[in-house]
Amino acid sequence: MGTPEFAVPCLAALYEHCDVIGVVTQPDKPRGRGQKLVPSPVKAWAEAHGLPVWQPKRIKEEDFTAFLEEQKPDLMVVVAFGQILSQRILDIPPYGCINVHGSLLPRYRGAAPMQWCVIDGEKKTGITTMFMDAGLDTGDMLLKAEFPIGPDTTLEEVHDGLMALGAKVLIDTLEELSAGTLKRIPQTGESNYAPMLTKETGHIHWQDRAQKIHNLVRGLDSWPGAYTFLAGKKYKIWRTRCTTEKTEAQPGTILRADKKEGLFVAAGDGVLEITELQAPGKKRMAAKDYLNGHAIALPATFED
Repeated sequence: MGTPEFAVPCLAALYEHCDVIGVVTQPDKPRGRGQKLVPSPVKAWAEAHGLPVWQPKRIKEEDFTAFLEEQKPDLMVVVAFGQILSQRILDIPPYGCINVHGSLLPRYRGAAPMQWCVIDGEKKTGITTMFMDAGLDTGDMLLKAEFPIGPDTTLEEVHDGLMALGAKVLIDTLEELSAGTLKRIPQTGESNYAPMLTKETGHIHWQDRAQKIHNLVRGLDSWPGAYTFLAGKKYKIWRTRCTTEKTEAQPGTILRADKKEGLFVAAGDGVLEITELQAPGKKRMAAKDYLNGHAIALPATFED
């Protein structure tokens, strides 16, 4: 059971090591100007490899739950599926339901663990496999593997790293399950809830510390993106750099905007350089390239 690109390597690994009797994914969604129905990445991969695909609108519905019971799976593997399973579904496979989660549990339970790890400035994250229960990412932990987060690591880099790591940890988990050596570890200790992102999550508040803004920018790459306003127009901010420069200027003040020097803005405790942005109606581009063709008259201030 999975939906986005993140889940595809796990499905591919299962295909190589197990007898996959079926794939459950979210219904096709309309995309683009024509609102054409587009399959999920998991569906596309499964159909390309001849696997049966099932797409219930609501997995908890009686008819589909009964259908799953008829399939008699030994094990279910869930990776970023996008729907909550009922206890009745969790009880179907005799070997349980294993989830591949994109954080080092018990921290960062919830819908967006990778993003919030970066936004919160964590130095590492990782993959945790666990047996699912009726709670939200509260089941017994199985195996873990760490992934480092550097000071400039972006969400995209974390996503791709954990996507590959998840498949490896999943197969290691199944090998230990098969050998009878897999240990269950109850979740104890501090937990953070990683709520679903909205477009408003990306609103930059310039009175925040430069490091906090930098973390927000890199944690929201590539969706929904951090943003700010200049003269009432919305600018997306895709890349930043923390500097050691200090200033007495009001947060949001554009200190320098030059095609040679770059774009520097006062934050709550220092100065942040914007290195990549997206102006209204434009593509993403380096800040210096943007300034080469679009002068910003100073004094000017980014608005909260």
